Formats: sequence, C-alpha cells, structure tokens
Amino acid sequence: MTNPHLRNEYPRPQFVRDAWMSLNGEWEFEFDDQGIGEKEAWYAGHEFSWKINVPFCYQSQLSGIGDPAAHDQVWYRRTFDVPETGPSGRLLLHFGAVDYEAKVWVNGRLVAMHEGGHTPFTADITDVLAEGENTVVVKATDYSRDVSVPRGKQYWEDQSAGIFYTRTTGIWQSVWLEPVPETRIDRIRLIPDIDKNDIGLEVFLSGHHASAEVSLKAVITFHGEFVTEDCYSLSQASGRRVIHLDDFNDHGLGRWWTPERPNLYDLELTLLVDGTAVDTVQSYFGMRKISVEAGKLHFNNRSYYMKLVLDQGYFPEGLLTAPSDDDLRRDVELTKEMGFNGVRKHQKIEDPRYLYWADKLGLLVWGEMANAYEFTESYVGRMTREWMQAVERDFNHPCIVAWVPLNESWGVTNIIVDKQQQYHALSLYHLTKSLDPTRPVISNDGWELVTTDLVTIHDYEWRKEALEERYAAVESALTVKPGNRMILVPGFPYEGQPILVTEFGGISFKVNEWEGWGYSGAENEEDFALRLKNVIVPMLQSPVVQGFCYTQLTDVEQEINGLLTYDRKPKLPLETIRAIVAGS
Repeated sequence: MTNPHLRNEYPRPQFVRDAWMSLNGEWEFEFDDQGIGEKEAWYAGHEFSWKINVPFCYQSQLSGIGDPAAHDQVWYRRTFDVPETGPSGRLLLHFGAVDYEAKVWVNGRLVAMHEGGHTPFTADITDVLAEGENTVVVKATDYSRDVSVPRGKQYWEDQSAGIFYTRTTGIWQSVWLEPVPETRIDRIRLIPDIDKNDIGLEVFLSGHHASAEVSLKAVITFHGEFVTEDCYSLSQASGRRVIHLDDFNDHGLGRWWTPERPNLYDLELTLLVDGTAVDTVQSYFGMRKISVEAGKLHFNNRSYYMKLVLDQGYFPEGLLTAPSDDDLRRDVELTKEMGFNGVRKHQKIEDPRYLYWADKLGLLVWGEMANAYEFTESYVGRMTREWMQAVERDFNHPCIVAWVPLNESWGVTNIIVDKQQQYHALSLYHLTKSLDPTRPVISNDGWELVTTDLVTIHDYEWRKEALEERYAAVESALTVKPGNRMILVPGFPYEGQPILVTEFGGISFKVNEWEGWGYSGAENEEDFALRLKNVIVPMLQSPVVQGFCYTQLTDVEQEINGLLTYDRKPKLPLETIRAIVAGS
C-alpha cells in the first residue's frame, strides 16, 4: 500500500462522545465490473484482489490504487473487534459519505442501504455482532454516465476536462464505530437568537420509553467560564427548549460570532433516565444572525460586505477527500490570510471537519448542493432527499450563512420556459426555508432565478470599465446577460433583494508546467495582480453590489484560474492578494 495516510481525527466535531473507534485505513477491495457480486454473495465470502486506504476513493492516489477509469460497482471488506459498549448498550456503524449508493453487511447480514453521495448514514449493528472478530462489507454503486444523478463537478467521462474533474466512487469520508446507550441523544438543533440572547435547543432521542422519567441537563460555558445551566423533563422522543444566556454580550463585541471574532460557546448535554446519567454529548454553538433588512444584507444586525472566494474542495492526491485534517484547517487559514471573510463551497457538501475549522477560526460558508445536469422525475426525488439530509447535517454550524440548492440552472436547463423546472426550483427554495428559516436561500445561483432571498450574478467580464458601468445601478446590473442568460425568470420580478456577484474573475495564470485554462489569462505576476485588481475594485466601489465571490481559491486539475496552485502555493504574495481584496 502506497501513501498510507490516515484520517483518524474525530469525524463529527459538533456532536462528540468520548467513546469511538475509527475504521479508516486498510480495507480489502474489489472491482465488480460484471455486476455479479451480490448474485455470488461476496458479502458472505470472496477473495478480494486489492487493498485500499479508506476513506480515499479508488480514483485517488492516496487510496493506493489511483485508477481514473469508470468502475460503477466496487466492494470493500475489513474486520474489527467489538469495542466495549457497556450494559444494554448498542453499537453504531457510521459512514460520512459513500458515492453514490451503498449497501452494508455485517457478518453477512444486510444492515444498511443508502442513496446519496454526499450525506452520512448510520446502522445499528448490535444484533448482528459475533464474539471476537466481525466482518463489515460495503458495496458501492456509482452511475458514472448518468447525468441525472447529483454529482457536482464529477465528470461523466474517464478524463476530466473543462470545469469538470475526476469522479469519486465509493467511500470518501470517514467510517467509524460508536458505542452508545439504549436510550440516547440522537441529534440536536441549535437556534441562536442574538436579539434576545437566547439559544434554542431541540433534542431528538432514540430508545425513549414513555414509562421512564427522562430529563436533559444542559450546561453552557464560554472559554471555560460557566454561563448557565438548565434541566428539564422530556415526555416524548423530542423536545424544544429556549435557554437564556445570562451573560453580558457587549453589543456583539464580546461574545457574538463573526469571522473577525469567532466566539463559540461550549455545550454539554447529559441525558438522565430515572435520575441516572446514561448519555453525554459535547457540542458548541455561535451566537450570530444573518438577515436582509430593507434590501440590505445584514450580519448581526449590521450591514456586512461578504468577500467570498469560490472553493471547490479538491486535493491533488485525495480528490474530494483532504489528505489530512491539517489540510482542511490550512485551506481555512489561507482563505483568511488572503483577506476573504468567507467561501462558497462549490458543488460539494463539504467534510464536517472543514466546517468545524470554519466555525473555530471564523469563516463564512455558503452551503451548496452538488447538482445533477439533467431533469427527470427520478432526479427530483434524489435531489430533494439528499438536500434535506445535507441541511439537517449542517444546520448547527454558525459558519453556514446561506443555502444554495441550485447553481447556474444545472439540472434545470430549461427553467426559463419550463414551468415544471420552475416549480422544482421553487419547491427547493420553500423546502429549504421550511427546514431552516434563519438563513437566506438562493434559488438558482448565477442567473435565471425564481423566488430568492438574494439576487446573485455570475459574470466573468474582465474589463474594469465594463464592470464599473454594469454595476453602477440596479437597472444595468439586472439587465446584463452573462452567458446570454437572464438574471431573473420572467414572472419573478426584482423585489429589492441584495445583489451579489457570486462568480467572477476566473483569471488563468500558469506558474508551473501544468497546462490548463481559465476565463481570461495573465502573462506574468504583474499582469495577474493588475487583472485581479481590475475585477475586484469595481465590486468594492459599486453602489449596488453588497458582496462578491471570486473564482477561485485553487487551481483544480486542468483549471488554472486559482489564486493558489493545486498544491496550495500562492501565485502572488498573500499580502498582495490581501491588499487587493481590501481595495487598497
């Protein structure tokens, strides 16, 4: 096995239990190009030919295989010993993400099925465990040529090209075991209210028995300092509570969360059954608010200019999977060091470890779904189910400040005239608002928007004078047709929403032997800096634009329009980029 990298950091940093066991590392592996694995019961026994380093997909170098060809059915197997679960305990098997469909067997018994390449799933495997060694087998099915599957930037051809990159098939986020009690906290929702200095807490239980006396104790601290404690009874398997934070907030300068001051409260939840503590979970939250007031984008009740950079979340050796947790942290740090206060995570539901570092270090994140490219009724179901799971998974992260279910009419290519596709975009907008009324939702980022909280425009014009003229007034901004596309679908008039330019720039600049392309090209560092300034300054000086997202953070494969190379080397000194982003 080459490149024996391990991803053994805690995979779910906003919902932490002390006991857990990583299953990352070496697994047995097999391609099933003939689709015979289930018929021949590979889950019960088979001689696997390969070894693979989980959680890296077989297409990546860090997997130890590095084969970019399409293999739509692949199998994994490994053994494990059962960790201590305690009396009447259960054992959960967690998968961070498996692209695209997964079936999981433990000791030859089917324990889980999941559809969706970017969202987690869990199996309770307690009742199929054996004494001593146990075996877990995973079959992953990808649909490499099916463009109605939500896939993001994963190309349907063997070799990446243009704006599309190498596919990811199978396991690409952490796999781990977690011993839990029979009655336990299953998940929580945290809803900050800075106007009242309250945190809303919604808790969902598993194994709840109506005959038992169940209560929840919540202890909130800030930088180790006690803030408040609350304990209340739960008569059902879920319950809501509003907890007032008895502390002095100093008008946001003290304990509110911002990119400039990423203050986090720590939360410890203890579940008690008949007076005995049975489960404890550690979490955290940030007190912050994102809103639109009288056509202005506000953050914590103040006008706030978003300076975002487009981040594809790809890595040279790991593709969608970062080589290490330090790599995820470093991406956040580099983004901030260049003067940006946020990212738009593009066509990828990112690893929760990245969102943790964005929470902790202070970086705004726009959460975006990985889109499909063809509209069908089956696509609608796939898209809707996976998007709901993504919103649920990431709801509690203070760094997430906007939701983007659709991008540039991908999957809804005829939305300008097709009522069915308009209804789909509208349904995603309203569905997202029903799941999370606290954040703005962009119905179709880039152009051809229906009902939307923000009007977001993708515009790769590179001439300074043209940009200055275009974004001098609302009327001219809304009548431009980037890519020959209307900004708003007819029948959905502009209603005074904040206007942001959420893709622009895309300046290609080659600093090594890598060949590639971008939307416009620079010849040398001086030319690159000038071109960068010529597109960013008009955004900062515009009386209309309330934020931007520059394309892009890094080169990715054949795309060389990053501020950093694919291996994260700056193309200009970081302080030069920072000065340009600041408008100086």
